[in-house]
Amino acid sequence: MKTWLNKSVLSKTAVTALAGISIFALAACSGGTAPAASEGASGSATDAITVYNAQHETLTQAWVDAFTKETGIKVTLRNGDDSELSNQIVQEGAKSPADVFLTENSPAMTQVENAGLFTDTSAKVQAQVPAQYRPSTNKWTGIAARSTVFAYDKTKLTEAQLPKSIMDLADPAWKGRWAASPSGADFQAIVSAMLELKGEDATLTWLKAMKENSKAYKGNSTAMKAVNAGEVDGAVIYHYYWFGDQAKTGENSKNVALEYFKNQDPGAFVSISGGGVLASSKHQENAQKFLEFITGKAGQTVLQTGTSFEYPVASEVAANAKLTPLSELDAPKIDPAKLNSAKVTDLMTQAGLL
Repeated sequence: MKTWLNKSVLSKTAVTALAGISIFALAACSGGTAPAASEGASGSATDAITVYNAQHETLTQAWVDAFTKETGIKVTLRNGDDSELSNQIVQEGAKSPADVFLTENSPAMTQVENAGLFTDTSAKVQAQVPAQYRPSTNKWTGIAARSTVFAYDKTKLTEAQLPKSIMDLADPAWKGRWAASPSGADFQAIVSAMLELKGEDATLTWLKAMKENSKAYKGNSTAMKAVNAGEVDGAVIYHYYWFGDQAKTGENSKNVALEYFKNQDPGAFVSISGGGVLASSKHQENAQKFLEFITGKAGQTVLQTGTSFEYPVASEVAANAKLTPLSELDAPKIDPAKLNSAKVTDLMTQAGLL
């Protein structure tokens, strides 16, 4: 995982790719894939929208394919990582070619919002997405969610031996026994929640203890593999890495079980993936239609029935039956608009984690 989570390789689709389009490379992007475009039987270049995408590429491509099939509106994807694309949008300002921005975690959305670059989401989007899954400002919206978990080696630990709170991992008793991917957007979003819930002093203290106690890995999947291999007793990751591996061979998670902290603990944080329409977009109507589609029943059902194992957050679509329902996670209530990536990276740098 880079500073913000790397993407899986973009899957090929049955729709015809737009050919002969030359798109400039993102100046700040060092790991995104080449732009992709999808089109339906109708629609024209003047109707097309450009989406800067930091969500999983296969998930967003599924959304794009279904949207284009239904509306005929073409979509060009520019894939990258959360902070790379948010920094790119801020740098481009009102001249950005982006119509829509999608992320895995909400702090990158807050960065763009704080730069004054989003317009309001439509009334339809706001009606489809419950208030707890979108910022109070309505400058962007939640489109999916993922739960923080403690992935642990079930051959070593019993439930009685597990930490009761993510804050317990600061205890010297956990020295050398747990892992995370501190350079990644996933973990930084979790720290953002801790900062909001516990304050700056407590968060910095915890991060300094983390520096002493934890082992750093590059990516959530790698951290989970380390647990499975017995290198560490546990790791702080998002839930869907385990479910995704289990749905395949299970070879990287066969010794791993998940603990949900619950009790509104910082470790029970549910991270919201975001979507927003740029105020500078020249295709406002179609950009809003795209957000309305992915937060509507059809778009959210892609989450329910697909292989991403992320949570639907809108249009009353239930989660994949294998997942613990969101309503049972007892996650802390946090306004996504308050999550601050810049402050988090400052604190993590002070603690020696970045």
